[in-house]
Amino acid sequence: MAIIKSVRGFTPKIGDDCFLADNAAVIGDVEIGDGCSIWYGAVLRGDVNSIRIGNGTNIQDGAVVHTLYQRSQTFIGSNVSVGHNVTIHGATIKDNALIGMGSVVLDHAVVGEGAIVAAGSVVTGKTVIGPGEMWAGVPAKYIKNVNPEQSAEINQRIARDYHMYASWYKEDDK
Repeated sequence: MAIIKSVRGFTPKIGDDCFLADNAAVIGDVEIGDGCSIWYGAVLRGDVNSIRIGNGTNIQDGAVVHTLYQRSQTFIGSNVSVGHNVTIHGATIKDNALIGMGSVVLDHAVVGEGAIVAAGSVVTGKTVIGPGEMWAGVPAKYIKNVNPEQSAEINQRIARDYHMYASWYKEDDK
């Protein structure tokens, strides 16, 4: 069973039809929408400020989501895929975005709707990535605009796939 822990008077709120892996940790001022999946070793630590996650989002294995005390909050939209070993710290990730494996997105950065952050990228604080843009590198730089149909196909397919993967684990628990 996942670690779900209250801290400083805040208890995580988890939507309907969510999968939380056995060793996922959801702590404090965290709200997770419906149909989300929080995978093995992921940590959502809302101890110093709030974390809000929309519907249908997947936070993959080893990801860490955190904030700055009294200075930043984390907002992750709906149908977002947060890849393995990603760190999101006090940033905003808009709907249908994809954060590639091993990336870091820092305080007050904004990743636009349908945008793609390539694997291994570092999005520095206060960076604004526009809707449908692809960024890559260390530090992350603009690469190109992604065709909206391509973005929707890639990003939304991954979000749907993770919803399907989560259903496999729910079936095994019966």
